[in-house]
Amino acid sequence: MGIARRELLRWGVGFGATAVGGLALPGSASAAGSTTPRGLPTEDWMSRLNGGTSLLDLTIPGTHDSCCENPAYGTEWSHTQNWGIPQQLTEGVRFLDIRCNGLQGAPDELGIYHSDNYQHIRLQDVLDQCRSFLRSHPGETVLMRLRNERAGGQSLDDTEFMRRVNHYFNELGYRGLFHFYGWPTLATARGKVVLLADFTNPWALIDWSSGENGYFDTQDLWQTGGTDPLGTKGQRIVAQFDKAFLNPGYSKMFVNFLSYAGGYWPKTSSQSLMDRTIYPYLNARTQQRARFGIVPMDFPDFHVNVLQMLIDKNFV
Repeated sequence: MGIARRELLRWGVGFGATAVGGLALPGSASAAGSTTPRGLPTEDWMSRLNGGTSLLDLTIPGTHDSCCENPAYGTEWSHTQNWGIPQQLTEGVRFLDIRCNGLQGAPDELGIYHSDNYQHIRLQDVLDQCRSFLRSHPGETVLMRLRNERAGGQSLDDTEFMRRVNHYFNELGYRGLFHFYGWPTLATARGKVVLLADFTNPWALIDWSSGENGYFDTQDLWQTGGTDPLGTKGQRIVAQFDKAFLNPGYSKMFVNFLSYAGGYWPKTSSQSLMDRTIYPYLNARTQQRARFGIVPMDFPDFHVNVLQMLIDKNFV
């Protein structure tokens, strides 16, 4: 579904909008984040880690479809978050799942979508929010999956998507915000967005995989059959946690999506998985350090205990 240029400008700045009665009202992150059970301030937990630590050696909480805050921009199916990007970062989230199509009336720009549902926020808004956070918290980094969503009337082919990405890097001046090549140490990544490229490119970037490639080992089961699909998803989550724990020297980044669709509303599947599988698994292992890799979730505001336990995994 397209959107006119005047509407794009009207809705373009989506700084932490909060869904209220189906309308997006301006909101912002709190001045300071929370504190984990181990006493770590969530807004700058990475700054407490040694700069020589590789990102591959961390547990990195994240969000799935990070900008999908308002069911009015789709349905409850496309609603996966309540916190905007600024508050996600303040509360300790360090992986963002950013999915883009083109925008009608904006021939060089990328908008954030869930499938073909425009989320009324542009890529430059997300990048500005990340840059603002990193300037205020220079000891942190943000990992960003940048995906060509390839959906609806604003779907872009590979060449056009790369052209627009280059427009952001060069004409709009965002190149210096990014780390592009190979898994860095924290010292190298601090103050930057580590680009995880989920789009066709010839640039030797860190190329995303929803399965396994030279950079990633990913669990992202979002639909399955059987009589207990959430039970199957829970088994996959636990298996990926166990694999990551048992392979501390693995040369790839583990990714373990806690989200599931498959005919359920995201809120329903998220709550069921947290109650049945994820919280019991993590709560039984609070004294166990682990490098679980990237762990994206829906609605971390409903599951702050899990978000904070994942942060604390880096400090046990």
